[in-house]
Amino acid sequence: MEQARDPRREGASWWKSGVIYQVYPRSFQDTDGDGVGDLKGVTRRLDYLQGLGVDAVWLSPFYPSPMADFGYDVADYVDVDPLFGTLADFDALVAAAHERDMRVIIDLVPNHTSDVHPWFAEARASRHNPKRDWYIWRDPGPDGGPPNNWLSEFGGSAWALDEATGQYYYHAFLDRQPDLNWRNPEVAAAIHDVMRFWLARGVDGFRVDVIWHLMKDPHFRDNPPNPDYRAGTNPYFRLLPLHTTDLDEVQDVVAGLRRVVDEFPDRLLIGEIYLPIERLVAYYGGALDGAHLPFNFALLETPWQARAIEHLITRYEAALPKGGWPNWVLGNHDRPRIHKRVGGDQARVAAMLLLTLRGTPTLYYGDEIGMAQVEIPPERVQDPYEKNVPGIGMGRDGVRTPMQWDGSRFAGFSDAEPWLPLAPDFTEVNVAAEMGDPDSMLTLHRRLISLRRHHPALSEGDYAPVAADGDLLMFRRDGAGERILVALNLGGDPLLAAMPGARGRVLLSTFCDREGETVTGDVGLRAHEGLVVRLD
Repeated sequence: MEQARDPRREGASWWKSGVIYQVYPRSFQDTDGDGVGDLKGVTRRLDYLQGLGVDAVWLSPFYPSPMADFGYDVADYVDVDPLFGTLADFDALVAAAHERDMRVIIDLVPNHTSDVHPWFAEARASRHNPKRDWYIWRDPGPDGGPPNNWLSEFGGSAWALDEATGQYYYHAFLDRQPDLNWRNPEVAAAIHDVMRFWLARGVDGFRVDVIWHLMKDPHFRDNPPNPDYRAGTNPYFRLLPLHTTDLDEVQDVVAGLRRVVDEFPDRLLIGEIYLPIERLVAYYGGALDGAHLPFNFALLETPWQARAIEHLITRYEAALPKGGWPNWVLGNHDRPRIHKRVGGDQARVAAMLLLTLRGTPTLYYGDEIGMAQVEIPPERVQDPYEKNVPGIGMGRDGVRTPMQWDGSRFAGFSDAEPWLPLAPDFTEVNVAAEMGDPDSMLTLHRRLISLRRHHPALSEGDYAPVAADGDLLMFRRDGAGERILVALNLGGDPLLAAMPGARGRVLLSTFCDREGETVTGDVGLRAHEGLVVRLD
């Protein structure tokens, strides 16, 4: 096989041609026997990630925190929680990743802090404290209750009363996560300094948590009712968050974050944004001075049907601003595993789609081995989302279970009982079992990522739809003198992909066979099969 290309050594932006891999540190590898993953565990598994072929490791929060929301309630932005290790452990992780030509991206959580953060302790000390305006405070409404009807994403009112000072503070999530006031320039300056602290330590970029939440209506107007709300779904959506999310002014905040990132060479800014595509693309910024990659979560919510996905890709490609680079996500720490959403038979097809579309793919830990969504017994539920809004399937624990490294008692994750239960099938679905299996899900991912490295058309080429119907989804990737066809059967019956006059050679099937097979004209696809074909 030819020597793999390395775009980082050719002057290209590493994040355009690379693959990002999300690690949820609590669940990746425990090295100190407490049942919770840690930073040393991530370092220990870097060789595995290098072998997988990923270009960047994105770490979910590891900051000091009371863990009311498992690290998304930050008590100190410039340190490491002892649960995960030390700053020295973090520095060692970054150094080890860089030695392997891998980048490190970390979560930035600028919308809110923990209620035990020193900033909030000062803010609630009195109405006249200099940090009072670092958070969002309002007097009670006329009835003595909350100042308006704004809702928390984690259930109930978004306002919590501070008895000592007689005012309410706003929290978009838990009441233990008070929102920062981004209308105060001191807040922006403080968060910018946090970014510089980590960038100076060698961090290669940030994924910015809930970036579309950062600005709120200065007039505190009520949110309007949602006419499409359905009973039995998340009660947060009873109202349209018109005055609490996606305000036009947030683009100035994003531009400020981008300016800080640009102070350091070749760094990346990603924004977490759950918005329709037409609004999502605004976060690239008016002159591409926003996020490099506003996370595109549309595949998490689009029906797993060929025509629906084809339409989504077309809409997204058409909506991108000139020069804006696309990205795709199929799994993360907040949404059910891909196996649950599309079914085990289609998970291989989903992997091929993710890793052949134009743009930067983000892969969620464990999806590369086919980890399943785990049913969590009530007595082991950890997620505050599920505890606050029970009974409607909002819990996220099932997608955060420990990485399955081998078939030993605790799946090679820990020597102790893990903080969340393992999947029942971990003795068969694990890295050790799949590493030597030429037909495994892990082997498929390794080969797909290798194809991206070897074929510039897949990592950097243009996207061109190819007409298809029924369960067949087809497109081409064209670039660097190559034309590569991707044909995906999203159904359970065999079908014929019509390619009049086309000739080529199969590079990969989702079943990890057929490599080198000659294609002339129509090509047959088995049920739940995808093919990557290099056209002559």
